[in-house]
Amino acid sequence: MSDVLLILFAITLIYIGVANRLFTYISVLAFQGVLLFGIAFIQLIEINTINLVFVLLETIIFKTIAIPIFLRRVIKRNQIKREAEPFVSNFVSVVIITAIIISSFLLSNTVHDEHLEKMFFVIALSSLFTGLYIIASRRKVITHVMGFLIIENGVFVLSLAVGNEMPMLVNTGILLDIFVSVLLLGIFVNKIGDVIKEQDVESLSSLKD
Repeated sequence: MSDVLLILFAITLIYIGVANRLFTYISVLAFQGVLLFGIAFIQLIEINTINLVFVLLETIIFKTIAIPIFLRRVIKRNQIKREAEPFVSNFVSVVIITAIIISSFLLSNTVHDEHLEKMFFVIALSSLFTGLYIIASRRKVITHVMGFLIIENGVFVLSLAVGNEMPMLVNTGILLDIFVSVLLLGIFVNKIGDVIKEQDVESLSSLKD
């Protein structure tokens, strides 16, 4: 069952490549949170009950509810245009993200570790490089934040792969999740709106010390 959820997660990465509206990105991130909730519930069923409840609550509260709501408020507060404005076409983005997933799968075949589940490794790598691609190919600062969140989801998936053997790694991943969410969303997005009104990365070139 976890493999099915991971496949759906990979599909969301491809769907991001064709999304044009920022609210669609937010909906995808919320759906990824639901998928991660299901994956965590299935994968970590053997760990301590308190740790499991902590992981599930963090996943559903932060990834599925709090972060999407906060992103929507940031967009409205800073009056950001709702189009993602990519540098490249949607078709090229889909091809690149699909190539990332295929390359991650091929790379996973070169890793021989009995403690690492390949499906988790593939999705984690795909999320990492897809997030980096979103950051590199989108104009708006807010989409860069979403790219970082996709990367963080990949880190979370990788921690789930060894969660039963190393539950502390999952807890560390959660702390990273909370830290990144607060840092990026609370400081980076809100404060930058007070400095530059055009939420475009090209505007950053005009900033001076």
